[in-house]
Formats: sequence, C-alpha cells, structure tokens
Amino acid sequence: MTHPGRWWHALAGGRIQCDLCPRDCRLHEGQRGLCFVRKSEGGRMVLTTYGRSSGFCVDPVEKKPLNHFYPGTSILSFGTAGCNLACKFCQNWDISKSREMDRLQDEASPQAIAAAALRLGCKSVAFTYNDPVIFAEYAMDIADACHAQGVQAVAVTAGYIHAAPRREFFAKMDAANVDLKAFSDEFYYEICGGRLQPVLDTLAYLVKETRVWTEITTLLIPGKNDSDEELRAQCKWIRQNLGADVPLHFSAFHPDWKMTDVAATPAATLSRAREIGRLAGLNYVYTGNVHDESGGSTYCPSCERAVIVRDWYQIGGYHLDEAGACKFCGAQLAGRFQKFGRPFGPRRIPVRLAQPA
Repeated sequence: MTHPGRWWHALAGGRIQCDLCPRDCRLHEGQRGLCFVRKSEGGRMVLTTYGRSSGFCVDPVEKKPLNHFYPGTSILSFGTAGCNLACKFCQNWDISKSREMDRLQDEASPQAIAAAALRLGCKSVAFTYNDPVIFAEYAMDIADACHAQGVQAVAVTAGYIHAAPRREFFAKMDAANVDLKAFSDEFYYEICGGRLQPVLDTLAYLVKETRVWTEITTLLIPGKNDSDEELRAQCKWIRQNLGADVPLHFSAFHPDWKMTDVAATPAATLSRAREIGRLAGLNYVYTGNVHDESGGSTYCPSCERAVIVRDWYQIGGYHLDEAGACKFCGAQLAGRFQKFGRPFGPRRIPVRLAQPA
C-alpha cells in the first residue's frame, strides 16, 4: 500500500533526494529514508503508511499538551509508524521506532477519520504518537476532510521540516504543539540525530507568519537538558523571538528506549524550570506528566488569579468567558476558546475505525 509522495527530486545515477526534512535522504531504488515510511519506488517517492494507523484514541486535548486550545474538549488522536529523528529517550519508541508494518493495524480514509471525530464528539483530530511531518500527505488530506466537517486539525510535532513543505503542511493545521527537545545543538546532534536551528525556524514561522495556535513542550531529562543556564537561554529566546504568550510545558521524563540508565525527572526540577520561565517573562509556563495543581493551572497575566484549575488532565475550575476573558478582571488570555461545558476529563478511550483506506 503506497501513495505518491511529494517534496523530492531526482539525482544523477538513478537516486532521488527527499526534500521534506533537513535529513535530505538520498535513496537508491527500494531504499527507505531514516523515517522508514518514505521510499524510493519506480524512480519516485512514495509514502508507505497512507491510510494506515497504529491505533486511534479519544484523549483530553490537554494531553497533547494543549492548555489554551479549547480547554476541556476531547480530541481524536492517532499516529502511524516511524520518525525522522532518532531520540534515544523516545517515550513512544514502540511506534516511532517501529520497523514492523504490521503494527499498522487500523485503516481509515481521511473522510472516515473526520466522520469518526464528529461521531465521537471530538472538537479536533491530533496527528501524534509519531511525527506527522513524515506522513504529511496523509495528515494534510485528513485536515481537509476534518475542516469540511467543522473539526479542527492539530499537529504534535518535533518541527523538523524544510521551509517549503512547512508552509504547505501548517497551512492545513489549526494548532500545533512543537517538541523543543533541548536548547543545545549538541543535544540535538548527539541524542536526537538532528540539529536545533530547523526547529527554532519552525517555531518562529508558526508564531510570526501563521494563525496556527502554538504551544511548546520540553521533556526535561536529568543531567542532559535541565541546567539552569540552558533553561534560562531557552526561555529568553522564546520571550524575545516568540513573545510572552506562547505556552511552554516542562514535562517529566521516565526511563525508556535507549536511556533506561537515566533517572526519572524529580518534581523539583519541573518546578524550578517553571519558575525560570516565569522569571524570564513568560505568561504561561506549565509542568507536565505529574500531579501538580499549581504547575498545571492557567493564571491570568493581569490579576494573577487561577482561571483554569488543573491537576494533570483534570479541570477542577474554569473562570473564563467564552471568548477567553478572565471573569475576575476582564483581561483577555491568549489562546482559542469557546463556551465551556462539561470537561472531557482524564479519560483515554481506545477506538477502532476499521474502514478501508
């Protein structure tokens, strides 16, 4: 099952080059890129995972994590297989590092996914678990089908993509959470097999040149990317280049994949990182993957009252009007909001679509 791929060009000697991401994979006939899902076949690029998923699940939108994108709503989440980075700490390695196509057990056309989201009462569809950049053609078609049904499209991505496909891909997205792995090119090169600058370029593009609602997540790994110096540099860059209103999530690492020798992130590290972000002038800094009501709640930048009280994915209090204005002082918060109803809560509901692609 293959689908014509985009963003490639022919090279001398019969090879082709993938122009989707900064890896610039050069492929002989039959070879796959590092992502594993983009392949040279018949002298052209094909996508081998179009219409196939590793599974579907209804989640709270806060799990993506997106705290300012229709809080309390549910989102239909799914991924495929493969990834264009090689993070040694991958928390979804069984999907993103998969080389077994039989993991892709559920099949669905873009129209079936949009219809399922509508039927399940989901505000949005999320491309997640592995990076949607590598199955961009499929994700973009799904986004179109979702928009036709009034459903939003969300990309959970590492942002490792070239400029031309980036413009086309994010033109289809309503929101994105970008995984900023660290604020060190050395970390990206040695631990992720990539570079930092393309990710910073993606973030600047999203915030400055699009209407895509953007949040950032950094998984803090003890001794690797959690020094005060690095965290201050990261938060300063965000404040100066993206502004104070881009939410930043510091999430807890747990030992996994090829970094089982590193301890889990202490809660104190997350609290310290959050304080560094707040001192740098960022309005919305969160802790994630832990029970921490203070670090999970949203505060009004004007009156400093808690306007969305959260413990992990559970919303215990909501004090914004349907436009996102603080009910205490009237200040407008950054984000995408609607009339708040009963929150979806911390549930995770696996679903099967089982529709032919």
